[in-house]
Amino acid sequence: MNKLALILSSLVLAQCSTRTKTEQAQGSNNTPNEVTIDAKSSDLVAIKNFHYFSIPTLNEQSKLKMSDYKGKKILIVNVASKCGFTPQYEGLQKLNELHKDKVQIIGFPCNQFLGQEPGGKEEIAAFCQKNYGVTFPITTKIDVKGSSQNEIYTWLTSKETNGLEDYKVSWNFNKFLVDENGKFIKYYGSKVEPMGEELLADILK
Repeated sequence: MNKLALILSSLVLAQCSTRTKTEQAQGSNNTPNEVTIDAKSSDLVAIKNFHYFSIPTLNEQSKLKMSDYKGKKILIVNVASKCGFTPQYEGLQKLNELHKDKVQIIGFPCNQFLGQEPGGKEEIAAFCQKNYGVTFPITTKIDVKGSSQNEIYTWLTSKETNGLEDYKVSWNFNKFLVDENGKFIKYYGSKVEPMGEELLADILK
């Protein structure tokens, strides 16, 4: 009887040891310094600097790192190809050409407003190049509101994270301006022109 108890005890200990080793092996796959941010995570609140973020480019072959633009303001614009405000691409490109030493423009394609950005990455790229000669970066297509809102826009639209106000992206070509040090400055509605006095004054100050 004692031998049977001893055998059973040994089996239990062996199983526990195997499970512990498996858990340790699985845990070893996690990089200690790696941080994964969920748009709904409280971790997002801890991010005080816009330069933390990165996002795939339109062709999804590389990433745009906001930290690469330190020293310049960043103008974030949710863009679309079939909107009444689409001609603002012209002003954005002109702003890019005249003041690229002061501001980095980044377009974020979004199809959430009456389906006005329905195309795939190739179509969007061809449209921007053919019609407006766009040379500033365009990101992969994202959601700027709702349950699948991209974390960049979660950060930009929440007072808890941007440090100023809560905002709602109301339509295509809304604009957000971040300063040279990654601090959020101001939100602009779709009617604010890229080369208009209000936006230019904030960019050039």
